[in-house]
Parts: sequence; structure tokens; C-alpha cells
Amino acid sequence: MKLTAVELGKKIKAGEISVADAVQSCLDRIKTLENDINAFVTVDAEGAMLQAEEIQRKIDSGELTGPLAGVPVAIKDNMCTEGLLTSCSSKILSNFIPTYTSEAVLKLREAGAVIIGKTNMDEFAMGSTTETSFYGSTQNPWDVSKVPGGSSGGSAAAVAAEEVPYALGSDTGGSIRQPAAFCGVTGIKPTYGRVSRYGLIAYGSSLDQIGPIARDVTDCATVLEIICGHDDKDSTSYDADRDYEKNGITDTGNDFTSALVDDVKGMKIGIPRDYFGEGIDEDVKKHVLAAADVLKEKGAVVEEFDLGMVEYAIPAYYIIASAEASSNLERFDGVKYGYRTSEYTDLHNMYKKSRSEGFGDEVKRRIMLGSFVLSSGYYDAYYVKALKTKALIKKAFDDAFEKYDVILGPVAPTTALVKGESLSDPLKMYLGDIYTVSVNLAGIPGISLPCGFDRNGMPIGLQLLGQTFDEKSIIRAAYAYECSREYKRPELLTERGL
Repeated sequence: MKLTAVELGKKIKAGEISVADAVQSCLDRIKTLENDINAFVTVDAEGAMLQAEEIQRKIDSGELTGPLAGVPVAIKDNMCTEGLLTSCSSKILSNFIPTYTSEAVLKLREAGAVIIGKTNMDEFAMGSTTETSFYGSTQNPWDVSKVPGGSSGGSAAAVAAEEVPYALGSDTGGSIRQPAAFCGVTGIKPTYGRVSRYGLIAYGSSLDQIGPIARDVTDCATVLEIICGHDDKDSTSYDADRDYEKNGITDTGNDFTSALVDDVKGMKIGIPRDYFGEGIDEDVKKHVLAAADVLKEKGAVVEEFDLGMVEYAIPAYYIIASAEASSNLERFDGVKYGYRTSEYTDLHNMYKKSRSEGFGDEVKRRIMLGSFVLSSGYYDAYYVKALKTKALIKKAFDDAFEKYDVILGPVAPTTALVKGESLSDPLKMYLGDIYTVSVNLAGIPGISLPCGFDRNGMPIGLQLLGQTFDEKSIIRAAYAYECSREYKRPELLTERGL
């Protein structure tokens, strides 16, 4: 369980470890730690062992030769998996068994991945702490009194606790990068359209993107190679022939592992001054700037600049995301699938009671906010203005990328918060997304990786951002930095003798 996904894949391919042994090790670890962590909603032990047998046969016959064949993976609970509960960690979908599988998960299965189960998350991906789940909060493996981040907190915690080598998460406003930072692991939010959203239960359709969470940059790059690509079932999925040649967009290609080189000589890295003003923790600031110095020593050109538009990112994001959520969540009404109230008088009463009983407070809050900004009289004042702001934020990044290959900054202004802090003050939770939401508004790729620890021993995340469809630059810079540090495990694992 201390092996990375790629290391484990090599040993399985060499016959040193069987797929069944790898799966059983994950299941044993989950059984040992789940009372402490609560990273999983569903663990499919029987199904995983059946998958292991089939995949082992294909590896032995030479049918499966990929780097992750036989390696177990966990899937965030908002990606449909045929025959396996997919609830978005919400009561309203607590009995929903999909009849199809999301495209990203299908690609992993085709590559020989073993699906261990579904990970806990903030309800419908709405939150930054994984405390709004119907199944209870997930704990941070570094300190169980603190949150793992969100909304992909279950995936990040499962990887950090070494319950699985890697996991899939989704990122609407930082939901891969922020929990990866809080849990001391690595996560990539790809360019919007790089990975198919087919089968991902929508929160904000213009913002959502699936990506990997793993122990290091190599694992993330390897997983991303497998799950990316055009999908006819997703109208927002990029098509090289259609999108690039027509619009003059340059794609650096999806052979992301080719960027795993310890060389940043001549790379231009920009640091936004706006990211280091009021509100950032001193430990976070110190370690992120120290990471920039490491890249500078390795030959990168590092300089500060003014990005602009930072203060408008939070209001623009929450208006757009809530508006899209209010529309997307209309379908959950107790009619076709999901939870239905047991007592009602007529159709409208059934809708009202099913939704009132099925949705949690944070989801209701965002549905109401979204319905308000889309309502007559407020549409132009809020929603249209937010869309214009989104365009300006994209332009600010485009201007920056004319000068720089990569933008460097923190993932969050603080390290992991104590449980309950954000729930008592939702605005504080929203403001914690200040460094991540603009990336989704602009549709650009970003990676989060550990760069140190605060005074309490909690992980600090470094964020590297790249131009549209240029994941290779951020992977290259991240790998070069990663080569300068050692991976550290949570003390919980050492204390438990794991």
C-alpha cells in the first residue's frame, strides 16, 4: 500500500504481485481505517475480487499491457457506475443504481483498473470540506479533527490514507486541487473539455471537470493519459480536428508522461501579487514562495506580476455555479428515480416534500441563490454580469500566458480547517476558494501538489496553472519541483503500524 499506482502496476505486470493480492490489500486497509476516515460511501468487495480475476487473466494472456492494469482505484460518488450505488452523497439519490457507466470510468476499466468503490463527497459536490455528505463527514488522515477539503474529500483522504493508490475526483471550483492540498497528495484539474463529462452527475455544467488524485505527479499524468479524449456523447468534449484547426488552438498533445522531466531551464513562471495579499496564512505564503525559489534555482525564470480580476472571481463563480445548479438539480423530483417522500397529497406536494426531505441545507442554499439570480428582474443584474466577468477573467489569464508558461501560487489561503468551522459560516467557506475558482471560470488546467507543512504539521498545497490544453507545462514544472522533495506519510498510518 506504500507503492504509487505506477509502481504497483509494474510489479503486477512483472508477476511480483497478483491483482487479487493488490485488491485484498486495499480492502483490508479500508476495513482497518474507515472508522477513522469515512472516505467511502460504497465498498464493492465482491465485485472488486471478480474484476481482479478477470483482469489477471487478461494480463497473463498479454491482452492488457498498460501501466495501470490491475491497479485498484476509487471513484467519486458523482460518477455513474452501472450496477453500483451512485448517490452524490445525497439522500435524494440514496437508492439510485445507474444503468450505465461514465466515460472516464469506462476508460479506466478498459485499461484494466479495478473499481474498489465510491468515495464520500460534499452533497452534489457543493462544499469545500466534505461535511455536507448525507453519509457523514470525512476526516483528514493527517489530523482527524480537521476536514479533508472538498468536494472530492473522500477521494483525497482515501489516497492520503493509502486505502487506494489513486482515485478520480471532479473539480467545479477547486474540488480536486483543494482537498489534494489539504491531504498532502497531488491532483490535476484538466482543461475544460479534455475529459468527457458523460456520466458525471452535473453541478455546474460549464465548470465541472473530472481529474485524477494520486500520490505523485507521475501517477496523475499516467491516469490523465488514460481518461482524456474526445467523446461524441459529451457535446463539450474537445475534438482536435473540429476545435483546434478551426479556432487556431494549439494542443500540446495528451502524451502527458513525456513531460515528466526534471528540467525547467528557460521556463517562464509568473507569480500573481494579488495571491499574496490580505488573508493568506504566513506559513502558506512562505512555503509557496520557497517552492518558487526551488524552480528558480533549477533554471526557471520567475517573476511577479499583477493578474487582476482576482477579487471578482468568488462572486462570479458562485452566481454562475448556483444558477447552473438550480437548473441541473430540477430533475431530482421524486418521479423517475431517487428518493420520494412517503406521504403526500398531490403531485406538487410530492415534489415539494421529496426535495425538502431529500436535499441538505447547502444544496438548498445554492438552489435558492441560483433561482434568484435567474429570476425575472435579476437575470441581467447578476447572471449576465457574472458571465461578462467570467470573460474578463479568461482574458486576464490569456494576457498572462502571453508572457508566462506557468502561473504559480497557493491552492488555498490556509491549511485544513477544524471540522465545523466552515459550516457555521458558509461565506468563510466560499472565500476559501479564492485561488481555485478562477481556473474553472477560465477553463484552464491546474495541478496541486504538496510543498511543505505548517506549524501544526498540516500539508500545504502548491498550485501551478497552464494555458488551455497545455497540461504538459504544469506537469513538467510540478515534476521538477517534486524531484526536490520527499514524500511524507500521515502520522496516523505510522501510529497504527501501517
